Amino acid sequence: PETRWRVTEEDQETYKRYGKLKKLAEHALRMTSTAQAPWIVVEGLDERYRNLTVGTVLLNALKERLEQKTPKPVTAESAPLVDVRQGVNLLDRLDLAKKLDRKDYDEEFAKWQGQLARLTRNPKFEKIAVVAAFEGNDAAGKGGAIRRVTSALDARGYDAYPVAAPTEEERAQPYLWRFWRHVPRKGRIAIFDRTWYGRVLVERVEGFCSVTDWMRAYGEINDFEERLFGHGVVVAKFWLSISKDEQYKRFKEREKTAFKRFKITPEDWRNREKWDEYVDAVCDMVDRTSTEHAPWTLVEANDKYYARVKILKTLCERIEAAL
Repeated sequence: PETRWRVTEEDQETYKRYGKLKKLAEHALRMTSTAQAPWIVVEGLDERYRNLTVGTVLLNALKERLEQKTPKPVTAESAPLVDVRQGVNLLDRLDLAKKLDRKDYDEEFAKWQGQLARLTRNPKFEKIAVVAAFEGNDAAGKGGAIRRVTSALDARGYDAYPVAAPTEEERAQPYLWRFWRHVPRKGRIAIFDRTWYGRVLVERVEGFCSVTDWMRAYGEINDFEERLFGHGVVVAKFWLSISKDEQYKRFKEREKTAFKRFKITPEDWRNREKWDEYVDAVCDMVDRTSTEHAPWTLVEANDKYYARVKILKTLCERIEAAL
């Protein structure tokens, strides 16, 4: 009763438009968060967390500015990275223990493969296109998941692009060029095994580009995906996540299995040494580039059965919504 006066009829009408306002807010934040005036998005459900986070960000900003004798020049167009996770990151919140037994997997797998086949044969599918982007830890099962997707598709209707280090021709172009040229026409699917997100992952962690370059890339990638969405392309992005222990187990299995041994290289072992750096890069990537028109799907991939079904189901739901 003592706070009832604060909820007006106008507030009730605004609440009814929550979904529309949320989409507009996401777009506005993405387009106006700059290095000079960044937006800080704070989870507001818990009052203590909200107040502490806002106070911490404000205090750190004031300290940083007071320690500068003169304002430092801005060298990146994106808003600066702000670490308010306090030891908790997005990947830690995934329940990697999720799994399916073989019987449930066979039923769910057949169901969603069949659904994917039907959706891509729907006459309305000729009016859209699909870009399926796969990223993840080494040995997370990207290749296996992609094979399960493509086995449900007409081979004439899709192209798969395994992405490795850029060639000399590709390095002579803007980094998005080698992906732009593979954007599918309507009625087709393009599947990328590794993607343009290498700019803010491996290139960031390994120092293959400057801080300015990979910071600027967040905005460039969002613009790229927004243009795809505007032209009727469904952008489905999957991050396959496994634990460090599970990765070690899979590496060892590859070494012991003759026909899998080619998959494990000294580079894979070296990348494990930078596990924490890659975790930070992934969290920043998802935070900056999971948008209303191109959201990230985080896949718990310790169990390959569970991961494959989740990917198929999500892809079907995204295509069905577009149709």
